[in-house]
Amino acid sequence: MKKKLNEIRQHLMTGVSHMIPFVVAGGVLIAFSIMLSGIKAGSGADVSNPILENLLSLGVAGFTMMVPVLAGYIAYSIADRPGLAPGMIGGYLAGEVGAGFLGGIIAGIIAGFVANWIKGWSVPEVLKPIMPIFVIPLLSTIIVGSLLQYVVGVPISNFMAGLTSWLKAMSGGSQIVFGIILGAMIAFDMGGPINKTAFLFGAGLIEQGVYTVMGPIAVAICIPPLAMALATTLAPNKYTSQERQAGKGAFFMGLIGITEGAIPFAAADPVKVIPSIVTGSAIGGAIAAVSGVGDHAPHGGPIVLPVVDNRLMFIVAVVIGVLVSAFMVNMLKKEVVEEVPEVEEEVDDLELEFDLD
Repeated sequence: MKKKLNEIRQHLMTGVSHMIPFVVAGGVLIAFSIMLSGIKAGSGADVSNPILENLLSLGVAGFTMMVPVLAGYIAYSIADRPGLAPGMIGGYLAGEVGAGFLGGIIAGIIAGFVANWIKGWSVPEVLKPIMPIFVIPLLSTIIVGSLLQYVVGVPISNFMAGLTSWLKAMSGGSQIVFGIILGAMIAFDMGGPINKTAFLFGAGLIEQGVYTVMGPIAVAICIPPLAMALATTLAPNKYTSQERQAGKGAFFMGLIGITEGAIPFAAADPVKVIPSIVTGSAIGGAIAAVSGVGDHAPHGGPIVLPVVDNRLMFIVAVVIGVLVSAFMVNMLKKEVVEEVPEVEEEVDDLELEFDLD
């Protein structure tokens, strides 16, 4: 069982390592375009400059590729090249049905194992040359795509509707509990159905003149990426070199409220990262809720400070949430030992032989 879990983790790391450049490039481009444009009350990011609009479009394109690349390379790690197409298509569909990066991980794993299963079929010699380039990708894509469209999509839609009704019922109760719930939902899947339900609920209330729901959400939105940026700085030995680079990008994403900046860390180690960022965001959301923090824009992160009510407590809530998440995840994680590339090992061997001669 432990061996199987280690194999799955290795597949996840392969997907994450290929996804990180898309997250960093897309996230930083979005961050710069919004930071240089600002936030407008009632409408959120106000990007009107043509050059900044182009940067924003490039960033959005990078983010659009994020989940398909994650799923594709998870499948590639499992089944080699035949898994790439069904994995990427499955990841794209996961985004389309609102399943987020968690849906992408599931799509990649299913695509990889389905492709691997079909690879094991005994087929006539005449079919063997076209199996890896035609038969396996085609059948795997049909299976994975059908599962996501017909099995995953409808339940997620119904689930989001049920969550929205539940949030409406909870909004009249304890503000502490409500803030905890909102913060936890925002951090749990970072752009997935649970995150979107909470965000759209808060954004919808802005139009009705209610800003104290979006306040805790705006706090929680930036905590995961800022926390992971801090965590990689405080304990760099617990993260790979790629994750440390992703931490730098996550800092900029956190400043403008892009929760997805923490996705590479959550995808690589969900058991340790997700509970940590959920805890910090829940605490931050609770502090903001009881303090009456309000946000007049459907956006989050420190960039919304100009349109925030009770700015001091907004900052306090963010700082406490970030510290809790960063220290918690670093307590849970162990040191990582990165493999030395084979090329370097060969060079070392040659140098040793030279010295001996």
